[in-house]
Amino acid sequence: MSAALHGGLYAATICPMTEEGALDRASLERHFETVLSDPGQAGLLLNGHAGEGIFMTRAEQAEVVRIAREVAGKRRILAAVSAESTAVAAADAQVAMKAGADAVMVFAPFSWALGADPRAIVAHHRGIAEATGAPVYLFQGSVGSFRLAYTPDVLRRLLEIEAVVGIKEGSWETKAYEVTRRIAREMRPDVAVMASGDEHLFPCFLLGSDGSAVSLSAILPELITALDTHVRAGEIDEARVIHEALFDFAKLVYAAPGHLAAARLKACLAELGRIDSPACRAPTPRIEQGELDALMTALRPCLELTL
Repeated sequence: MSAALHGGLYAATICPMTEEGALDRASLERHFETVLSDPGQAGLLLNGHAGEGIFMTRAEQAEVVRIAREVAGKRRILAAVSAESTAVAAADAQVAMKAGADAVMVFAPFSWALGADPRAIVAHHRGIAEATGAPVYLFQGSVGSFRLAYTPDVLRRLLEIEAVVGIKEGSWETKAYEVTRRIAREMRPDVAVMASGDEHLFPCFLLGSDGSAVSLSAILPELITALDTHVRAGEIDEARVIHEALFDFAKLVYAAPGHLAAARLKACLAELGRIDSPACRAPTPRIEQGELDALMTALRPCLELTL
């Protein structure tokens, strides 16, 4: 089976909120429609870090999936699960699948940043897979995220789980990306390795990728598609122009503290009129005007490339 069957370009979407912190369903539907107006997007990744899934109840996560299913038609929906407990994560995944998801993406519980026993990591993923019977995507974390990035040995054990069909490869470093890609190609050539370090899509696409799952596609889906298309066509100069614009914007979106990336994307989307409010769920603060001005200055050259 080809890895391309489970790969493609996925937008890791945000989740619009009202000023009171409730789901803004109208803005959410509009957001999905805008992102999927780009025919290059294979589907959506919901309820991840950008989608503030950790701040939502199970019912709210399911509602996001249901709305996406109505908008997405036959395009694929990946639902992220982020719970610390395997039982809770499995229950979240089951509800997401019933709401219309095609697969689940297992995010590492944040407690693993303190160190996790490899047996626990494997058991967590296997437990979710067995409880749902769903295709499972791994999330390879950033090399800078303490211990949330899986070691080669752990990655090999995770790839022994038959249900694993893809990897959101967010190492944010091309060397680490290449290690993941080579291990997957050796053990499971059917598993889609999707380059997903937003600033570094260009070099990773050059190395070889089965797609991506990035939050930059929540605001610039056409540019991510164009970057991928140019690289695959060997049009490197054209791809480099896109990369340079994306890099300048992305380095501001994903700057420390990284947990503000969703708030920064929302602030830009609200400024563009694509969502009604930049509000995030507490305790995430609102982006201040000076930072928003810098973001919009970096975003404008990207938007010009989409015209």
